[in-house]
Amino acid sequence: MGHPLLLVQLLVIIVASRLIAAIARRFGQPAVVGEMLAGLALGPIVFGAIAPGWQQALFPAQSLGQLQSLSTLGLVLFMVVVGAELRVPAHARGGLMRPAAWIGGLAVILPVAVALGVAPMLYADYAPPGISELAFTLFFATACAITALPVMARIVKERHMTDSLPGRLGIAAAAVADVLAWIMLAFVVALISAHGTWAPFWRTMIGLALLLALTWFVLRPLCAKLLARHAPDGNTSTAVLAFLLAGGFGCAAITEWLNLHAVFGAFLFGVSLPRDDRLLHKLIERVEHLTVATLLPVFFVLAGLSTSPNLLTGGAGIALLLVLAVSVIGKLLGGTAGARIAGQSWRDSLTIGSLMNARGMMELIVIKVGLDAGVINSGMFTILLVMAIVTTMMTTPMVALFHRGIGAPLRQGDLSG
Repeated sequence: MGHPLLLVQLLVIIVASRLIAAIARRFGQPAVVGEMLAGLALGPIVFGAIAPGWQQALFPAQSLGQLQSLSTLGLVLFMVVVGAELRVPAHARGGLMRPAAWIGGLAVILPVAVALGVAPMLYADYAPPGISELAFTLFFATACAITALPVMARIVKERHMTDSLPGRLGIAAAAVADVLAWIMLAFVVALISAHGTWAPFWRTMIGLALLLALTWFVLRPLCAKLLARHAPDGNTSTAVLAFLLAGGFGCAAITEWLNLHAVFGAFLFGVSLPRDDRLLHKLIERVEHLTVATLLPVFFVLAGLSTSPNLLTGGAGIALLLVLAVSVIGKLLGGTAGARIAGQSWRDSLTIGSLMNARGMMELIVIKVGLDAGVINSGMFTILLVMAIVTTMMTTPMVALFHRGIGAPLRQGDLSG
């Protein structure tokens, strides 16, 4: 297929994403919910059901390679910014870290524990041939444990909770949960790519450890020195921005070569950048805005094209309800229990537990990694995609229900005990 079709595809994708995102925001939902729904709508479940001929003409199988390249580019750029954004709030050290560790830890452990018990019931219908029950179970548990820090941070900001105790605790806890979940996912993907033999697994793990050492001990001080000299105010020149992009693409290529996904390397490079809000603002302004507007909608549509149109046939409807129950109950109970153990009130604890339930596109990235790795089939991918949309849509109304006094400031003594 030639370039005219690609341009038409991009036109339809961008317009549909912006339109449905605007509708979602009118209903008090984050824009990412609308973008995910747009991807679902352009796939076989909606567009393919209403006008299958048009859908096939717009997205023929032979054209998807070009869209896949754009999607990978968008994911790498987005994950560099996510890595740069991953931070514990400056005022969190000491006071917030202990409760954040409890909340983030239990918001991962409890969903994983519940998912481990449920996964064997789903294995026969939703694991591709040749995938072991252990690999399927571990991936499913990881998918249920994801919290989307970028989406949560935006919900906290839009609800004017940035200076409130639940808002600060939620963001700090999501940082803890994200780190734990990405470590789990890297382990599971390495296990899957090894195909039952340990030599490739250890090659991947050793390679990942070396990359961690490279990013932390070499790239981190190098980036800090470069930015301090050439962008002391965070305003990167074209040359400095090119260096940062090259670093992100290089680390992404290494993790792809290690049989992990490119998103891991891009994320690690982002984490190695200095925790400078001025730099982050420039990256968001110069990289994230363009990526979110043009490239990530392509990723959402490719995810939508990977869904199964038979979502509610047979036992799929029951499986969807089961997955939703596991995901929501695990996150809500885990986050709430962690906050209560850390000494927070019931209302604040339920608010924090609700925030931890936000999954957004981070869940979508994780399940796309699983689909590409062949650990889940299109049926389970569809169920998990719907779960990601539903749980993210639940977050804002649940927070509004539980949060006391929108934007209540952090008070002296709120973290005592």
